[in-house]
Amino acid sequence: MQDLKFREDKIKEKRKHTPWKKFIKEIASYYWIVLHKNDWFISKYPKSERIWKIVKTIEYEDIRENFTKYWVDYDFSKNIFENIRLLKQKTEFPNLSTYGWAENCDFADTTHNTKNAYLSFGATWDNENILYSSCIKWKCVNVFNSVMAWDCSENIYFCNWIIKWYKIFYSKFIMNSNNIWFSRNLNWCSECIFCDSLDNKKYCIKNKQLDEKTYFEEKEKILKNKKSFLDIYNKIPTDWKNFWSTDVEWNFIVNSQNVSNWHFAYQVKNWNNLVIVWSTSKWCENMFDIFTWGSGYSSDMYWCCSVWTTQNIYIWESIGMSSNIYYSFNIQDCSFCLWCIWLKNKSFCILNKQYSKEEWYELADKIFFQMERDWILWEFFPWSLNPLYFNDTMAYLIDDSFTKEEVEKDGYMWREENIKVDILDWVDFISVEKLDKYQWYDENWNWQIDKEVLKKVIKDENWNIYKIVPIEYDFLIKHSLPLPEIHWLDRIKLGFKFK
Repeated sequence: MQDLKFREDKIKEKRKHTPWKKFIKEIASYYWIVLHKNDWFISKYPKSERIWKIVKTIEYEDIRENFTKYWVDYDFSKNIFENIRLLKQKTEFPNLSTYGWAENCDFADTTHNTKNAYLSFGATWDNENILYSSCIKWKCVNVFNSVMAWDCSENIYFCNWIIKWYKIFYSKFIMNSNNIWFSRNLNWCSECIFCDSLDNKKYCIKNKQLDEKTYFEEKEKILKNKKSFLDIYNKIPTDWKNFWSTDVEWNFIVNSQNVSNWHFAYQVKNWNNLVIVWSTSKWCENMFDIFTWGSGYSSDMYWCCSVWTTQNIYIWESIGMSSNIYYSFNIQDCSFCLWCIWLKNKSFCILNKQYSKEEWYELADKIFFQMERDWILWEFFPWSLNPLYFNDTMAYLIDDSFTKEEVEKDGYMWREENIKVDILDWVDFISVEKLDKYQWYDENWNWQIDKEVLKKVIKDENWNIYKIVPIEYDFLIKHSLPLPEIHWLDRIKLGFKFK
């Protein structure tokens, strides 16, 4: 046990000093934001030699608790990464990740208790109608083209980081507010347009207080110029003033302490290199190199992607409700597992093989000794194990300076073809320049969109293709919004513009 603690401390110290770009490249490249047609499946995994067998999610859940039948004995003639590759070759993978109940989410991934999610990623905990969005949590309804809408947010369109409440359009960093357009950094505000850094204000345009009648007259004029909406949103600065926090750096840190190299964090303490993290309790602490996490209390996590409610975790991807996990993939309700895949309700396993507590400690010590000797004890999974196209991951959304040549040299894969997972063959195409033919004001200044657009596939300026679906159409009509002019992946990407 003492030897294990000694090696944990070595990993901790190494991970506390990870360069930001290395963190993004290695960790965020395990979080996907594109789906693929893979044989008969819609899957987060493209077809490649890195994933050998895919099954439907419902089949996977039926067999998951018996995954200790897929195991390998550790081979000391190979390093740890070669051993995990052998285990992956024996293991079935679900086409999508669904945690708990999900309805009409066949074109979405990482869903939990969610209804009607479409081309969205990370819609968890009682949401409905989530389209072209990422990281939507806790009872959100009607969220489109947005990143990080949390805690009972409703009717959100083209937004970035919204915590409560409703009718927020083309805005960034809004808390406890409603009926907001083209604004940022608002808290407890209502009916504000073109505003910045206000608290408890109402009927404001460009931070100027108006009487109610004048405000609504001006609002009507502003919202008639629909061609300008996306341009205005693109020009809204991305910096945030960090509410109720001390000793913090970077963007949108709320109710936190001692944080550096962060974007979007809520109620955390003593962290470094983190993106999209939040806690329902105060505080969660000692977290380093974490990409996407949300839960109640957690502590001591190092070099991880996609987590909830865990403690004492070292180098892993997709872990929930677990403790003392090392170098593992997709573990749930487990403890003391080393180099395991897809296990659930298990303890003291290595490469999915069950051991006694005493056997586990003895073998784990030998493996960690080998890793330390080979100078890989603190390294993340090698790039050759990553089953995703690099340019289909959050790493590339956050930092598109990574080049195809650079990442392929390191062993990552790169997608060349256009995305068309939801596009049928032999459909009519229209260019984005012709969208005006399908939308207009009628003689009474009521906004109209021709339903024929639902039968079309739209090609944007970069030759990327997308379509409009019925839920989206209904929302656009209800709120008098223009048809989107850029591909759905580019809409998600706007939420990760940090500069």
